[in-house]
Amino acid sequence: MKELDRILESLKDDMLNTLRDWVRIPSVATSQAAPGAPFGPVVRQMLDKALADCEQMGFKAENFDGYIGHADMGEGDDEEALAILAHLDVVPQGDGWSKPPFGAELHDGKLYGRGTSDDKGPAVAALYAMRAVQMAGIPLKRKVRLILGCDEESNWLDIEHYKKVATMPRMGFSPDASYPVINIEKGMCGLELTAPPAKGGLQVVAFNVGERPNVIPGTATATVRGGQDLIEKTAQVADTFGWPVEAREENGLVTISAQGITGHAAHPEGSRNAIGQVLLTLRELGVQGPLKVLADAIGTQYDGEGLGVKVSDRISGPLTCNMGIIRVDEQQVKARLDIRFPLLVNPDMLEHVIRQHLPGITVQGARAKTPHYVPENSELVQALLNAYHEVSGLPKQAIAIGGGTYARSLKEGVAFGALFPDEPDVAHKADEYIDVGNLYKSMRIIAYAIVKLAGA
Repeated sequence: MKELDRILESLKDDMLNTLRDWVRIPSVATSQAAPGAPFGPVVRQMLDKALADCEQMGFKAENFDGYIGHADMGEGDDEEALAILAHLDVVPQGDGWSKPPFGAELHDGKLYGRGTSDDKGPAVAALYAMRAVQMAGIPLKRKVRLILGCDEESNWLDIEHYKKVATMPRMGFSPDASYPVINIEKGMCGLELTAPPAKGGLQVVAFNVGERPNVIPGTATATVRGGQDLIEKTAQVADTFGWPVEAREENGLVTISAQGITGHAAHPEGSRNAIGQVLLTLRELGVQGPLKVLADAIGTQYDGEGLGVKVSDRISGPLTCNMGIIRVDEQQVKARLDIRFPLLVNPDMLEHVIRQHLPGITVQGARAKTPHYVPENSELVQALLNAYHEVSGLPKQAIAIGGGTYARSLKEGVAFGALFPDEPDVAHKADEYIDVGNLYKSMRIIAYAIVKLAGA
């Protein structure tokens, strides 16, 4: 591996420059679909850039109608190829940044920008790992295929399209989560809640927060009818709960604003949902009807206890629940929940139980994604664990997460990196960054994994 290590070292600067180019493209999916750009023109621009970089390195790249693309190294049967699945779309920038969200600025060994850790950094690391293996002249027993999606943060229409027009490999990994190896991904369920507003009590004129259900909102604002007395009551509520909520009055309307802590719905520990803060404040100020029900049953909880679904199992851990979107006007209340559930949960029963705990609210759910599991003793998991341990020196362990990665689109797929055990998770947060030293380490780990799984 000495020659491979030498080549990897020589590619560090090129890899960082490529990542900076990718991060500067604000590839947030939009509704401005066009032929060849189903997720908007900027996402298509990002896909074109990534595939052009792949071709420049000598890989055979293909664009599938702007939904998704792939780049192949080596020859062989498509189904038996080693798949590496990453994504080029990012969540909206959100609030609270101290660095330009798409500036790709380097400070103290960290590259800042939306997508640096989720998932452009790992995608670039995988691309350059392939390049290093190619330059080292290591013979392959199977094709290696880097698949670059464009709708991972939303509806996975990219993967759906890919399976229609191309052959999805049977086995592989997605560098879109954490090390060592994630062989269990919890089930995922999205619920939409709708109800007419209450006729009595505090009247809410507007309460519109959130863009994605899988993002924990860090700020939230609601406008209600009222006067100066609500200002004082809001201050008392903030003091009681011990988190920042404030109110201001203008022309007979009061605006209530909360400051939470943004995060990812898959791992809400350490975050605080600003929608929940506002709901609890509104409850204390006298709101009735569905908003009071939501405050009582959810509020700032993320374990589903108030919904009757707090549950955990030994292998995959606890259920999590996030209210990522709320839309309220004088005609309707709408909200969306993002739920990640353990292996042993029946998603149909989950929806039934939640409905019983939300009286007066209509609960509708899309088809749940079932949990995904690959045995720890499989060839795939063991090879990845060995590559990780050889490079990092860290213990080998298979773990479960609440996040859903492209790995679940494979018959035998796992998530593999790129967050190390001692690193804070900054995906979907303000000032998202990737540690450049760890990015280089991931490039080396992925290169070693390619050799173990695809090398002849």
